[in-house]
Amino acid sequence: MSVRIPGVTHGPVARLRSLGGGWSQNLCLLFLVLFVLVSVFAPWLAPQDPTYGDLGSGLVGPSAEHWLGTDQGGHDTFSALVEGSRTSLVGPLTVVLFSTVTGIAVGLFTAWRGGWADTVIGRLIDVLFAFPALLVAILAVAVFGKGMTAPVIAMSLAYMPYTARLVRGLALQEQARPYIAAYRVQGHSGMFVAVRRLLPNIGPTVLAQSTVNFGYALLDLAALSFLGLGVQPPTPDWGAMINQSQAAVLQGQPLSSIVPAVAVVLVVVAFNVVGENVGDRLAGRNS
Repeated sequence: MSVRIPGVTHGPVARLRSLGGGWSQNLCLLFLVLFVLVSVFAPWLAPQDPTYGDLGSGLVGPSAEHWLGTDQGGHDTFSALVEGSRTSLVGPLTVVLFSTVTGIAVGLFTAWRGGWADTVIGRLIDVLFAFPALLVAILAVAVFGKGMTAPVIAMSLAYMPYTARLVRGLALQEQARPYIAAYRVQGHSGMFVAVRRLLPNIGPTVLAQSTVNFGYALLDLAALSFLGLGVQPPTPDWGAMINQSQAAVLQGQPLSSIVPAVAVVLVVVAFNVVGENVGDRLAGRNS
């Protein structure tokens, strides 16, 4: 019979319930909610088709028809910005989900098994740390060609060690707590204790790290598209918009380049503020 250990957090809700934030975190949270909503409803929010270009309306300023003007190809900047938010959400989200799930599995396994498994996997993780995510993505493009699939998979593998090492360290700390020994005495399997009891206690901290990772993944994927190796035209993407608008900047119409660049910066900063704020508050409660 399972006995609930008093004073032990058995789910992430209790850990996150008291994580209030200041005005900066609340503002960033509101901005991120807006970002997600715009990404989800982009096809209905974009007033024009961002893939349709009117060369006769190239590089025009803001107007009632084109709220943020157009680029040199006559594409509506606002519509491209809205539609581009979808790739800016889906790509990094895939990277974070895959790297977090695999990182949690690897981290829990190495912490629970220990011994040679921990040593061997730890050395492999150290090797992966030597390769920046953007470099791994570029190598994937060189092998498999341009697009988003190969870079997203490669970056997921490159981001996995960060979560794995974090989970391993947290799991080792949790294993020293009395409630782990209590569950073992009750006869629960190691898998049950690790997944059903230990993981919910470290979940909020892992969530905070994943939030920060999302911002960095978005920045890396935008850089890849800026280099012309990621999302390919005519699919709208913030990094590609910055690249394609370089000529417009030289012609005195920088808005089509500044707007997506500002969007990338704001989203990355917002994710970092939220993630680091949650992480700092969790660290303060655990100290």
